[in-house]
Amino acid sequence: MPDNSNDDDLFTASSSLDQPLAARLRPKNIRHYYGQQHLLAEGSALRQSMLSGDIHSMILWGPPGTGKTTLAKMLANHSNAQLETLSAVSAGIKDVRQVVDTCRLRQTQGIKTILFIDEVHRFNKSQQDVLLPHIEMGLFTFIGATTENPSFELNNALLSRVRVYCLKSLTESDLISVLCRALEDEIDGLGLTDISIDDDALSIIALAANGDARIALGILERAFISAAALKKNKIEQVLLTESIGHQLSRFDNKGDHFYDLISALHKSVRGSDTDASLYWFARMLEGGCDPLYIARRLVRMASEDIGNADPRALRVTLDAWDVQSRLGSPEGELAMAQAIIYLSVAPKSNASYLAFNEAKMLARQYTAEPVPIKLRNAPTELMESLDHGADYRYPHDYLHAYVPNEKYLPNAIANAHLYKPSDHGFEAKIRQRLDHLRELDLAFTKDND
Repeated sequence: MPDNSNDDDLFTASSSLDQPLAARLRPKNIRHYYGQQHLLAEGSALRQSMLSGDIHSMILWGPPGTGKTTLAKMLANHSNAQLETLSAVSAGIKDVRQVVDTCRLRQTQGIKTILFIDEVHRFNKSQQDVLLPHIEMGLFTFIGATTENPSFELNNALLSRVRVYCLKSLTESDLISVLCRALEDEIDGLGLTDISIDDDALSIIALAANGDARIALGILERAFISAAALKKNKIEQVLLTESIGHQLSRFDNKGDHFYDLISALHKSVRGSDTDASLYWFARMLEGGCDPLYIARRLVRMASEDIGNADPRALRVTLDAWDVQSRLGSPEGELAMAQAIIYLSVAPKSNASYLAFNEAKMLARQYTAEPVPIKLRNAPTELMESLDHGADYRYPHDYLHAYVPNEKYLPNAIANAHLYKPSDHGFEAKIRQRLDHLRELDLAFTKDND
């Protein structure tokens, strides 16, 4: 990425090689900050803000290893301000108040402060509220970093005082650039220049890192250290595999990546894409998701997106859930994969889902409509004397087991029409049945006119 800065100090000073490679390689200059071109391209607002030193309060939101902390420190380095850093994992209100006292002292000396809080989503509401008046008054410029969706994890009051920037996972090309920079500047410093690594190996590392620069650099460092210990002069496939180990999918049981993955699975099933459905299912399992959670979601898919177009889909998903509960892995996972394929290729209809949602809306709107007298229960003589159940017509006493033009809804919504079956799968037969019943209603009306 082109750079308008004259700062030639590319990396933070490192006092010890005991630091992980990712820490030693953290750039201070935008020239060697890879990725996030959508935020830092020439002429972008954030880039101009950084290069001018005019930094505003912000939230940096993105997956791990995408450069949130690095970007925050670069912003501080380009501004005429002192940097204070806290981690919400270990810090609390007391630590924030100590920083506030420091900022007030600096303010009297005409010195500005940037407060960077990593993992800011770990602050609870009260802890976040402590920041508000000081951001409002400009006591410090606030930069928060989070892997979680700010809309859910941060107070609206805090969000109203900052600008949110969304960082993206690094591409394979970005990660290879990071690795090449490490080979040029840091591996040489370890005295490991006699060990070689080819482009294919770098690509394997970049793919295994899953968009995370920290993971990529960790794999590279382990590979070189292992090669040196084994007196190898090249990073071979076996050594690289050992260095990579078992890299879990980017996934957690609470955050956005979890919900993004289950959303991708659900939408792939809805879109009848069996390959994508199986891929997202496998991604969730590889990430450590509880298979029973997925089993419950499959049951929802069967009702929400297939419904009566193929009523067997519900039974298939319940059977898969039962296999997972009884046998666990791998039999249960295979049964769920079979169910996912069935759901993907099944005819689709959301008519039941839409009808139920509309019924709930009516139930909320018409909360006190009386049950028609003819539909009421009459278990006692008193209720019979009040005509409960009177004039009720028993459908089995009629042709086609159907009472033409009978109304079962309250009078206020007697003509509501909620369920509109599709023409897909078995639901097409349901539609034909309902059309036939309406024809009976029309015939009865004509005969009685």
